[in-house]
Amino acid sequence: MNFNRHSDLRGQHAFLSASKYHWLNYDEEKLITAYTNYQAAQRGTELHDFAAKCIELGQRLPNRKETLNLYVNDAIGYNMTPEQVLYYSPNCFGTADAICFRNHQLRIHDFKSGQVPAHMEQLEIYAALFYLEYKSIVDLKKMKTELRIYQNNEVLCHTPELDAIIFLADRIIADDKIITKLRMEEG
Repeated sequence: MNFNRHSDLRGQHAFLSASKYHWLNYDEEKLITAYTNYQAAQRGTELHDFAAKCIELGQRLPNRKETLNLYVNDAIGYNMTPEQVLYYSPNCFGTADAICFRNHQLRIHDFKSGQVPAHMEQLEIYAALFYLEYKSIVDLKKMKTELRIYQNNEVLCHTPELDAIIFLADRIIADDKIITKLRMEEG
């Protein structure tokens, strides 16, 4: 049998895919809701890509109190790096939407295009990952941290306590050891 190649679809997943078969149990209303959420996630990815390109190019957006505009313009104003991977191990890493570190000041901004309320814990984990990756050149005791979430045309600011960052860094180290041990036992 000569199967059709469909090379343009390799690595992609259809919304009504066999691997995500739960849609078989959806009624029409739930199917519409699931698809709407899927489309919103796709749009969020596109908006993140657009924002990163604006920040990289230094292209400010109109000065309006809109989530995307506030996020992009602040990131440019603080000369931040967009979409920066923060790495501790193969078990624990993540991508900060925008980050900068200058004069002992760590700043991490997160852009949320969806309606689901964001949580500062995500940004605190990024701060812990930053510390773990760069601890040889960063003095945590001198480091000041500001975390911001941009969502629903608002900016939520948070200054985490030093103890919270240390707790998360210790938790990352401990949990990474457990996962590493489990992976070694598998292989």
